[in-house]
Amino acid sequence: MNAIRPPRGGATVGHVAELDAVAAGAVICLRRWCDGPAAQAQMREDFARALGPEAGGSAMRAFEELCDLCARHGRRPLMRHHVACKCIGADEACFANFVALASEGDREDAMLIATILVRADIAMCLLARAEAFGLALKRMSLRARPAQPPPPTAKILH
Repeated sequence: MNAIRPPRGGATVGHVAELDAVAAGAVICLRRWCDGPAAQAQMREDFARALGPEAGGSAMRAFEELCDLCARHGRRPLMRHHVACKCIGADEACFANFVALASEGDREDAMLIATILVRADIAMCLLARAEAFGLALKRMSLRARPAQPPPPTAKILH
């Protein structure tokens, strides 16, 4: 059977709304980065505005290196959906989970996913970049949250 099948990496496996802030941020950043130089320049500005010039620049360098390592040493090209698409593909889900696990310090599981994305000899380098980038996404999400009102005082029943 020689039927041409679409690459499985683009198969829909979920929706961006189902992801936490770090994983969703990783997917959106990957999509934007792949949109070209104008989108990349806008991302640099967004990170600098959200984290400050130094921390934003550091986060973007980690992300650029992460993308570069995936492109140069990936097992195959990562499939992605359009920036505005509400669903996520299998490759995007893998990338998002990798960054999220790395940001949480779950190095063993993150390394396992890294070896799916790139050659085994590059996985540790990829993990270091994902940790730095994921922590930046986590800081951005914490700053973006609206202040939570204090919980109502408990009522005494008896």
